Amino acid sequence: MRDLGNNLKVIQSLAPVVASGNATTTNSTGVDLQGFEGAMVSVASGVEGDTLASNLKYDFKLQHSDDNSSFTDCVQSEVTDVSITSGIFLTLDDNAETPQATEIGYIGGKQYIRVSVVRTGNHSNGTPLSINVVKGHPHHAGGASTYSLA
Repeated sequence: MRDLGNNLKVIQSLAPVVASGNATTTNSTGVDLQGFEGAMVSVASGVEGDTLASNLKYDFKLQHSDDNSSFTDCVQSEVTDVSITSGIFLTLDDNAETPQATEIGYIGGKQYIRVSVVRTGNHSNGTPLSINVVKGHPHHAGGASTYSLA
């Protein structure tokens, strides 16, 4: 076995929350990738509180930025593991799709990434969601007692 604990850093970008509301958007916190050469985003959802459909859905868009202020949608050449269109890498529009976990790798060149959760329709009860970013391939790695993956 090889050690991963000193080579990965998990950052909570959107704390677990029941995402409800009428046609609203929630942006996760931008995560600084400085000092790392790789990143993966993980989206987890629980059991839906509403009947999901094409007019009542969640779209998850991967976005990146140089300054953690002006974000743009990622394109296919900047991601791995899934297809992406207009930044959207995951759509939950059917109850059979939840609960679930989806990962997307980021290989773009920007310093910050986040996920924008776009709700279509009135999600009166909502669906539990959380988003984590896993940073990997640090520039400087070391033992657990000597290195902090800030």
